[in-house]
Amino acid sequence: QVQLVESVGDSVQAVWSLRLSCTASVYGHSWKCMGWFRQASGKAREGVALIYNRPSDRTLINKDYTDSVKGRFTISRARAQKTVTLQMTSLNPDDTGMYYCAIKSYYPCTWNHDDYNYWGRGTQVTVAT
Repeated sequence: QVQLVESVGDSVQAVWSLRLSCTASVYGHSWKCMGWFRQASGKAREGVALIYNRPSDRTLINKDYTDSVKGRFTISRARAQKTVTLQMTSLNPDDTGMYYCAIKSYYPCTWNHDDYNYWGRGTQVTVAT
């Protein structure tokens, strides 16, 4: 059974930066999509960033971002370390929420969180004005 463990979140001030990491207990060769989702209080879970090898050319890596974080967040992964990282800059209060890493074992890599097989327990990020 795969376990995903996110790094501890933090409470930060607006415009600060924060880095989240997620480490898997084992490496899965069948994994296709790795990503970060978040859920603000009282709101639905939303996709934040995805990283995956392009299905048409597995040598190429795609990184998708939801519009609200484009230019501010960067997703990366290190297969050997079984980690996926989310570097967040210029944080604002709208970025507050519980952040989850997730893995999906089949294409396509979408924002539909119901399709993801494995989830971390989440880590809280709070951004104050």
